[in-house]
Amino acid sequence: MARAIFAALGCVVEISAVSSTGTWLLADVSASTFLGPRRDDLGRLMEGICAVGRFSREAMAVADELGYFGEHEASGASLLLWSEGITGVPEPPERLEEPALVRRMCPIGADLQLTRLLQALVTAALAADTGAGEGAEGIARILRSAVRLADPVEGGITPADVHRMWRVAHLPALLRPASDAPDWGKAGYRAYDAGLERLLEGERSGPVRPCV
Repeated sequence: MARAIFAALGCVVEISAVSSTGTWLLADVSASTFLGPRRDDLGRLMEGICAVGRFSREAMAVADELGYFGEHEASGASLLLWSEGITGVPEPPERLEEPALVRRMCPIGADLQLTRLLQALVTAALAADTGAGEGAEGIARILRSAVRLADPVEGGITPADVHRMWRVAHLPALLRPASDAPDWGKAGYRAYDAGLERLLEGERSGPVRPCV
């Protein structure tokens, strides 16, 4: 569960490092430069994740093992993966490095990975028996921090947007009558949905981000 959280958050960091350049040129990307002034924010975010999931020190070490939070290369292929190939694979594939396509993949990937991050956080909280009354506020704080990382330039997504995307992308399969999820799990997801809605509903959407 820690791996699912840190994988999604790591993808957000990589995408954010690309977006923050303003040039959409992968040669300009430096994860360490992007994270340098944000290390304290990232540290507080990690503390929140540890508390919500009640993770051990060993589980938290997965964040470093994945390598997303240190200097590493960003590539068009990784952005295509983080955005689930929604833009398609161009011919020739080297065109994945073109700024126009990079600029399309980044917001798509950020939306997808933030939604997966929220799903992983709620699932980990339920597995750790962190009820919505205790955990929803912590997850809302994590989500706000992650969104600030994810959209450093355009400001086009809010935590409320992520919550709504998560609700329609993940909850139907879990909460439909034929779902194999146990009743306690269904009740837990419903409680987190209601709690996050209450906490985030006043945070209105920003302007629609262009995907061109």
